[in-house]
Amino acid sequence: MRIAVGCDHVGFLLKRAVVEHLERRGYTVVDLGTNSAARTDYPVYGKAVAEAVASGACSLGVVLCGTGVGISIAANKVPGVRAVVCSEPYSALLSRRHNDTNVLALGARVVGENLALMILDAFLEGEFEGGRHRARVDMLAALDRAREADRED
Repeated sequence: MRIAVGCDHVGFLLKRAVVEHLERRGYTVVDLGTNSAARTDYPVYGKAVAEAVASGACSLGVVLCGTGVGISIAANKVPGVRAVVCSEPYSALLSRRHNDTNVLALGARVVGENLALMILDAFLEGEFEGGRHRARVDMLAALDRAREADRED
């Protein structure tokens, strides 16, 4: 499985730990930057990861910034992406099971490395349950389609 990873300057150090962890677990990582702690803008990297996931080039994505909030907002602007910010493993697991999330956002200033990796593992272990949740995820997809149709008008 290919997983896209991206961050701003605040998430850079935690991103390195995330990439190493994913590679140790046997995943192929597509690192979309940033590649230093020099100041940069999170929307650039949220969009890059989201586009990699939405296009199918990567199965999942992980994005990091100070809180995870800004970069998740950027990722969620890309149709087909369901990014979730998590600060603990349970929400990460249920986001996959119930919401079919495909991008995990982590806040480097919110969670430490060990907790971040536990959250990541829970996210990766979750599988969409479908069933009663399918209709809701389909409703989210319809919102994406409606937004795209409005842009075309």
